[in-house]
Amino acid sequence: MLKQIEGSQGVAEAVALCRPKVVCAYPITPQTHIVESIGAMVKAGKLENCEFINVDSEFAALSVAIGASAAGARSYTATASQGLLFMAEAIYNAAGLGLPIVMTVGNRAIGAPINIWNDHSDSMALKDAGWIQLHAETNQEAADMHIQAFRLAESLSCPVMVCMDGFILTHAFKRIDVPSQEQVDEFVADFEPVQQLDPGNPYSIGTMVGPDAFTEVRFLAYQKQMEALDRIPAIAAEFSELFGRESCGLLRPYRTNDAETIVVALGPVNGTIKDVVDREREAGEKIGSVSICSFRPFPLVALCDLLEGAKRVICVEKSFAPGLGGVLASDVRMALRGHSMPVYTVIAGLGGRAITRKSLAYVFGRAARNNLEDLTFLDLNLEVVHKQMAHASEVRESGPIAENLLKALNPGLVRRVS
Repeated sequence: MLKQIEGSQGVAEAVALCRPKVVCAYPITPQTHIVESIGAMVKAGKLENCEFINVDSEFAALSVAIGASAAGARSYTATASQGLLFMAEAIYNAAGLGLPIVMTVGNRAIGAPINIWNDHSDSMALKDAGWIQLHAETNQEAADMHIQAFRLAESLSCPVMVCMDGFILTHAFKRIDVPSQEQVDEFVADFEPVQQLDPGNPYSIGTMVGPDAFTEVRFLAYQKQMEALDRIPAIAAEFSELFGRESCGLLRPYRTNDAETIVVALGPVNGTIKDVVDREREAGEKIGSVSICSFRPFPLVALCDLLEGAKRVICVEKSFAPGLGGVLASDVRMALRGHSMPVYTVIAGLGGRAITRKSLAYVFGRAARNNLEDLTFLDLNLEVVHKQMAHASEVRESGPIAENLLKALNPGLVRRVS
């Protein structure tokens, strides 16, 4: 059924159709509308046989989901930003225990300074925790990914994190095709856990493991991720056949057949990138793009095959690793080991800054002329940066960086002392 609804509502309806038994909720912007909507469905009786549990923190939310999943219940939660970091210990525990929890991350910047807008700093901080990590490009894909995520998590007994850009997707009203309960029931079977706490058959989950077996446990977790590289496209193909549209998979190429320049990115920024690709194609430039749907496991072989004929690669990233550069670019370089083509990193959209077609076209053009730095910060205000650096070198008590930058950008701003 086609509905003009908010992205968060679309995800909530998709999750409800998967019939979770336990939903653990703690509100944090911008994912709050998801769990609020599910809570309303539970209260109204539209989502039956589901226990909706309000908890007192994000750490508690995932901890309850861990307990519920270990008891054999299909479990779901959602979070964002600092909330995801507050869960960090439990994030690793859920993966290490092999529990098939599904969690939405409404991607949002990490402070300090305080910022509630979108980038990918939160999920990137926990990219190597052992969760499968999927990134949605559109609201339709975000809804579809959750249906596939439950199937994927439970087939591998591995947790899945579905990432959707905060506000850009979570709060945007778009037309979404919400499937029927019968379709989802056919696609997502009843949960049959591979491990379950049962008084009639007692055993321990999460016991102490010493050096004699710890490496082997970690290796088996790695093997699950490798198995997911086959399972993700297989599930996506089944989804396409049943629901009549393509969604998820490992990656999605766009006009890459004869491309000399290929842009790689995660999430909805790919829509803007495709617009630029189309304009550049009209101007005679051989350029294409690749949207990475599965960031963990990372599709090294599939991406290498797509990029092999290109002359250069540009990674547009909404996060970065201070002291290193691009997180996505590092993985792309690993995929291209043995190839000599340059991989450029363009850091864009941090803290919700707009990523414009004009700015992208400019850096893509420079890259095509092999005149782009290895690491570029899109639309960086160097004048303000240099002023702050000079101020810090001249004044010992130079004050907080964030406030100084705001004053430089807004000379009329007066600090209020209370």
